[in-house]
Amino acid sequence: MSTQPHVLVVEDEHAIREVLTYNLEAEGFRVSGAADGEEAMMVVAEDPPDVMVLDWMLPRVTGIEVCRRIKMDPATRSVGIIMLSARTEEVDRVRGLETGADDYVTKPYSMSEMMARVRSQLRRVRPTSVGQVLVYEDILLDAETHRATRDGNALKLGPTEFRLLSTLMEKPGRVWSRDQLLDRVWGRDIYVDTRTVDVHVGRLRKVLTAEGGTDPVRTVRGAGYALG
Repeated sequence: MSTQPHVLVVEDEHAIREVLTYNLEAEGFRVSGAADGEEAMMVVAEDPPDVMVLDWMLPRVTGIEVCRRIKMDPATRSVGIIMLSARTEEVDRVRGLETGADDYVTKPYSMSEMMARVRSQLRRVRPTSVGQVLVYEDILLDAETHRATRDGNALKLGPTEFRLLSTLMEKPGRVWSRDQLLDRVWGRDIYVDTRTVDVHVGRLRKVLTAEGGTDPVRTVRGAGYALG
C-alpha cells in the first residue's frame, strides 16, 4: 500500500479537475479523478481515498448523494469530504455539512486555500501523513515547522531553497531536470529562467556545506540535479 495520502477529485469540468490534480500532485499526494457521481462511487469502492474534493453539481449522481452514501457506509465514513460548490447561500452550506461533508468551499477559490483545506482534512484522517519529517543521511527536514537541520545544526534556508531541498529529499537518487524543478518549486504559471535553478542550487549547496559537510547535491550533466 502506498504511504502517500490519496486524494480523489470528483469534478465534471475537465480543466478544473486537471488543475486540482496538478497542484495536489505537486504537494506530494497520490491523486485519482472522477467526472461524475457514479464513477466516484466506483473509485471509492476499489481504492478508498483519504480525502475527496467533491463537486456538488455532478452528472448521474449528485455530489450531495455521493457524500450521503459514503458517510452512511461504515467502511468509508472516515473519508474527509470537501464539498465544492458555486452555491454561496448559507442554506446550501448547511445542507452540505448536514449531509456529512467535513468542509465546504465555494467557487471561485484560491488554490492555496484549497491545498490548506486538503491538508487540514488529512491531519484529521491521517495525522501521520501530513508534515512528515524527511530524512536523508544526516539531513532532517520538517515540512510542518519549516525547519531543516544537518548533523544537528540548523540550516538557514530561504523559502525557495527550502522547497528545493524538500523536493530533492522526497526521492533521493532521482534526477530532476531544471524544468521539473521549476514546476515543483516555482510553479507552472510563473516564468523563471532555467538558470535561476542553478543559482538557487548553488545557494542550497552553500548552506548545506557551511559546517564542512560534503555536498550531497549531484549535478548530472545534461540532465539536472539529484540528491546523492
